[in-house]
Amino acid sequence: MVQLQVTNSPFSESQVELLNRLLPTLTESQQIWLGGYLSAMSLRGTTDLVRAAGEQPVLAAASNAAASTAAAPQLSREVTILFGSQTGNCQRLANSLSRKLEEQGFQVTVAAMNAFKTNTLKKVENLLILASTHGEGEPPDNARAFHEFLYSKRAPQLESLRYSVLALGDTSYEFFCQTGKDFDQRLEELGGQRLCPRVDCDLDYDEPVADWFEQVISALNGPQNVTAIADAAVEAAETADAPASPYSRNHPFHAEVLENLNLNGRGSDRETRHLELSLAGSNLSFEPGDSLGVYPENHPQVVADIIAAMGWNPDESVPLNKKGEEGTLREALLRHYEITVLTKPLLEQAAKLTAAAGLHALLVPEATAELKAYIHGRDLLDLVVDFAPWEVPARSFVTILRKLPARLYSIASSFNANPDEVHFAVRAVRYESHGRERYGVCSVHCAERVQPGDTLPVYIQSNPNFKLPANPDVPVIMIGPGTGVAPFRSFLEEREEQGAGGKTWLFYGDRHFVTDFLYQTDWQRMLKDGVLSKLDVAFSRDTEEKVYVQHRILEHSKELYAWLKEGAHVYVCGDEKHMAHDVHAALVTVIQEEGGLSPSDAAAYLDNMQQEQRYQRDVY
Repeated sequence: MVQLQVTNSPFSESQVELLNRLLPTLTESQQIWLGGYLSAMSLRGTTDLVRAAGEQPVLAAASNAAASTAAAPQLSREVTILFGSQTGNCQRLANSLSRKLEEQGFQVTVAAMNAFKTNTLKKVENLLILASTHGEGEPPDNARAFHEFLYSKRAPQLESLRYSVLALGDTSYEFFCQTGKDFDQRLEELGGQRLCPRVDCDLDYDEPVADWFEQVISALNGPQNVTAIADAAVEAAETADAPASPYSRNHPFHAEVLENLNLNGRGSDRETRHLELSLAGSNLSFEPGDSLGVYPENHPQVVADIIAAMGWNPDESVPLNKKGEEGTLREALLRHYEITVLTKPLLEQAAKLTAAAGLHALLVPEATAELKAYIHGRDLLDLVVDFAPWEVPARSFVTILRKLPARLYSIASSFNANPDEVHFAVRAVRYESHGRERYGVCSVHCAERVQPGDTLPVYIQSNPNFKLPANPDVPVIMIGPGTGVAPFRSFLEEREEQGAGGKTWLFYGDRHFVTDFLYQTDWQRMLKDGVLSKLDVAFSRDTEEKVYVQHRILEHSKELYAWLKEGAHVYVCGDEKHMAHDVHAALVTVIQEEGGLSPSDAAAYLDNMQQEQRYQRDVY
């Protein structure tokens, strides 16, 4: 930013000082706003900045300024924001963007994609899409129908549409941000014009999201839209409420561990930990269906092996984050940077720090299959060992690593039943790959190194797409094998606190009845007390033929369909790749056979339930 000088400007020394303090702090959109405002001032000759007692400053836009700018094309002040979100991140960002736009005088409509009337799309002039990618490049549940519509023959031409897309994803997946890329490409094919380029976000998305917000707001305002901007200043109001708690994803609460128990019986080949944390003093609260974000520590032995392989000093001072905070190298690799997942962007950055021919060979376009095979099942220790020697200081190397992300776990308790506490379940992941023992970062941290009295950095992530029905008398069907049963403990505790009258039915599955029946005593008590109306279980390794929850669903086809006809809500939690697909197929079969419908009509029946939020999934 060029600094003004008293000698070459018409301002006094004190004015120059004020301007030089202000100008470097302005964002691009603020600079555009100010430019337009000053233009309006020059057209009118003066503009009043008035402050009524106890009120915010407002701009009194001049009528002759409006007349002078009337010839310039006025951009639409109506904006539609659509989000596709599985866990709620895009929904929260959509609401945040809406508030920012409303503060500038825009008329904003925010909706989940499955709640948007597609026959009105042709009338939309400004469209902002926020979409996450689920599974292997698939749209989240509430974006599927809109995605299918855009790619169908019914999709209209959209020559008058201006749009932009924000995509959330994870670079460790092959189809990174695929849903957002699909929307961006298809809207262009239909004739839409981009307000600004699509932004693809990795797990640490705060900065790119802020940049996209700024670009979108600047593009919507437009340099010619002087009068509308002035009018926006008149009507701007601060609408965002102060958060109930100061703790969030970027400022986690250090919760004391009250209990850490193994839910599996002696002799089980699995270890599932049930942890109870204190939220006392945090002012955090949650609802059934929400998730707990936990910031874990990497395995100390892996950290030590990386430092030794690189010949670094563990006590050397290095950056801990982009804010400029510093700490020891050991602390950085233990608590701040991801070291267990390799991604193509990481290898591309690492290749800039070494001449290792093998690494560069993996990154040529012809080696896509080899790169994919190398990344799978390997971590940072493999990378530094396989392509040694490295002659790069630790300070430089850590800057190519991405932030250690939190792990999300379904909350297994009701806040009303357990005030100032939060419970969750995590299954320890241990396996061998490429000749080394591997560890699930958070699961093994909780299983091996977290004791009662320790603390864990946590935050609450609300999930508006996995919620109990508002009416406590509505029947509820819950399907959750393994740790997928955790949120249903929360559901049933909440229903017990409410004195809910609606029937409840739980389908649960695991390997062995004797050793792997998670929360068995809770379910038995709830059955006895009438909180849980019906329980069906499937233990796959206890019988010669493996039986899973989808088989139990089909066995109870007639009764389950009767519950659906009574208006029951269905919830599925757990593995997305296999279980969720098999359960979905089983539900379609039940509806088809018991309802006498065709396969396509049965699928449409379930889709309609999903749109009505009677069929909700929390799958991963």
